[in-house]
Amino acid sequence: MKLLKTIYHEENINLQGRTILREAVRGIIFQEGNLLMVYSSVNGDYKFPGGGIDAGESHHEALSREIREECGAEMKQIIGELGKMISYAHALEEDFDTFKMTSYYYFCKIQGELGALALDDYEKDLGFHPKWVDVKTALETNKKVLAESNPALWWVGREIFVLERLLS
Repeated sequence: MKLLKTIYHEENINLQGRTILREAVRGIIFQEGNLLMVYSSVNGDYKFPGGGIDAGESHHEALSREIREECGAEMKQIIGELGKMISYAHALEEDFDTFKMTSYYYFCKIQGELGALALDDYEKDLGFHPKWVDVKTALETNKKVLAESNPALWWVGREIFVLERLLS
């Protein structure tokens, strides 16, 4: 998959050190001109539905599970790839130097209506819920959140980059 961008969230990251690797899949789902995103009522930002790939899962299986959990939707199919983004940060875990996350973005189709969610506790705490939104609105909202927020919302910059790609 094509590399879209590499993001370094902090300075002086030891890329040769002990690294925690995390891989995630993210769904880009358009329907009637709107994009299905996950909105946080706590932070006020939009993110693409998706998350970590569990051991033994394919990208398709992980994306299907994440879309079901975060949006209550059944993924019909993956119809294409946008690309991947790699993010680096200092590891929070004592035995590691670096955290590396690779996010794979796929264009998907869903079937049926949005149903019940199966959110993790932290997702519930952040007020996650699925929302159909115009790409420009999601982009403007996330830019405002990033300008007003603390650096802890590091994923917002990643999602802004992808939203800008979708508009270009």
